[in-house]
Amino acid sequence: MATVAKKATPGFIWEWEGKDRSGKIIRGELRAETEAVAKTQLRRQGINVLKVKRRSGGFGRKITEKDIALFTRQLSTMMRAGVPLLQAFDITAKGHGNPAVTKMLLEVRADVETGLSLAEAFRKKPLYFDKLFCNLIAAGETGGVLDSLLDKLATYKEKVLAIKGKIKSALIYPTAIIATAFIITAIIMIYVIPAFKDLFSSF
Repeated sequence: MATVAKKATPGFIWEWEGKDRSGKIIRGELRAETEAVAKTQLRRQGINVLKVKRRSGGFGRKITEKDIALFTRQLSTMMRAGVPLLQAFDITAKGHGNPAVTKMLLEVRADVETGLSLAEAFRKKPLYFDKLFCNLIAAGETGGVLDSLLDKLATYKEKVLAIKGKIKSALIYPTAIIATAFIITAIIMIYVIPAFKDLFSSF
């Protein structure tokens, strides 16, 4: 099973290829400041690094939390309707409007097709799927309730996004008030006070 960086850190995204302790070829991606740091992270995880390449920025939009929530909901809906996992990935990936999401999902699908569990495939994408997500997917696969766990994950992510949206909306008004007050204060300091100073100095 391939593992990568535990948490996303500032830096670039690196696509890598290597061998695990059993000699199996594995691939994934991680975030690191430099290629040397990326290789060090991988070696610490027991991965024999064969290739590390910095990902170019040519995929347009970034993958957002909203993208992941939408994908999780779509995958859950299709699996509950009886659509096979690989086919569900095909439909979701090819129907997505974000090329970066399409690429990522097709990579996950390819890993599953080669024999990795869905949780293992997701763990190779730690920038988008955290430990909680992957552990719940693993539990769903083990217990035969993957569709149900996906539904719960989708609901959880949707609620988190809704809460973040409310917080952002709640902050807009006070931020606007502070900005307005700052502008008014600046105008007074720059224009009004000097004018009064000149006025009183004439007496």
